[in-house]
Amino acid sequence: MKPYISVITLAVKDLEESLKFYCEGLGLHSKGILGQDYAYGAVAFIDLQSDLKLALWPQQSIQQDTGLELNPMCPTQMTLGHNVFSPLEVDQVMAQAARAGAQIIKPAQATFYGGYAGYFQDPNGHVWEVIWNPCWEND
Repeated sequence: MKPYISVITLAVKDLEESLKFYCEGLGLHSKGILGQDYAYGAVAFIDLQSDLKLALWPQQSIQQDTGLELNPMCPTQMTLGHNVFSPLEVDQVMAQAARAGAQIIKPAQATFYGGYAGYFQDPNGHVWEVIWNPCWEND
């Protein structure tokens, strides 16, 4: 397997509300909900960067497709990181997320490695870290 990821899929409780949070609240771009003609097929893809999409898919659809048991979502199972160019941009993104309805779980602050970061949860409990790391090259 080559180290290449093209889609990150997040399980969501309410597809429309989740899409609204990411598009209207955070300003990300999507063509909307696709696949509504199929049972368990409704999904929304959000453009992140070249060749990378964020998919929002109802948790029941993932359960149906995989055959796994439906379990409560665990917010500490993984985080998504969003690196930015400055501490000011961290504050701006955190404020935008809060206005969009995110729960701020750790306000932006200096980190032990000399950076600046904060955490928020989307409406489904997915944890995002907004980070400025002086050692990270932002492309």
